[in-house]
Amino acid sequence: MSTAQFAYLNGQIVPWNDAKVHVFSPVAKYGIGVFEGIRGYWNEEAEQMYLFRLAEHLDRFAFSQKAMRFDQGPSPEELTEALVRLCRANAFRATVHIRMMAFIDGSGEMGATGPVGTAITALPRQSAQQSIEGASAQISSWMRMPDNVMPARIKCNANYHNARLAIMQARRDGYDVAFLFNSRGKLAEAPATCVFILRDGQLITPSGTNDILESITRQTVIELARQYLRLQTVERDVDRTELILAEEVFHCGTGAEITPVTSIDRTPVGSGRVGAITQRLIEIYRAVVIGKDGAYASWRTPVF
Repeated sequence: MSTAQFAYLNGQIVPWNDAKVHVFSPVAKYGIGVFEGIRGYWNEEAEQMYLFRLAEHLDRFAFSQKAMRFDQGPSPEELTEALVRLCRANAFRATVHIRMMAFIDGSGEMGATGPVGTAITALPRQSAQQSIEGASAQISSWMRMPDNVMPARIKCNANYHNARLAIMQARRDGYDVAFLFNSRGKLAEAPATCVFILRDGQLITPSGTNDILESITRQTVIELARQYLRLQTVERDVDRTELILAEEVFHCGTGAEITPVTSIDRTPVGSGRVGAITQRLIEIYRAVVIGKDGAYASWRTPVF
């Protein structure tokens, strides 16, 4: 059940239950939509909500629409105003997860490029318990789709069917998360998150040519690790056996934030506990996103 009163749909703030599209629309028939997940972090002391890295999310949102050959939708300025209006209308005083979607509305067929609808929803969502305790991962039997089939750089709705199959298998097999490998047998990503390993004291993550989403959280982690821990991240191919050799593993994304992985295929990662580097990155990340750490002010867009 929703804990929000309002949603945004095609230029209007509407009651939650009125945010609907027709079943015959191309987004319903074919999944022709793109989206962004954005966090709004509530700072109790400042009585302020900060939208984290909004400009970067809007840039990627625009790229996804261009790559999918959508007609022109609302401008970044219009979307920013809509987000602020929605959060204010719902009077949120908690950390929220925001989903912004552009989709092909109307009654066209597979090749339709418009009309472009825009929807924004926001719901309270705190950090997952796994970010404290750590998660168990399964190496999925499903393969990450390659760039010349369903490009992972495009954050489109249909791409997440691949992730859904992997996470459903993992959960039914008793794991928290799935790790997908690409057609070359190299680590790609987890469903909706990117993966980092710490090996011989070096932070490593699959490169952008390994069929991953070019994640904003991933870039945030790379920057924070460099600035606060003096750790340079190596972006390269990662073999399966390196997951066994790793001292620490974590996955990260807007929703998951930074979540430690303490076992893979029931084999402990390192000591089997949350690693020191991962724990420190979690602390740094949380301080920055909420505004407790005043650095990177340009990453935080105030709502109130």
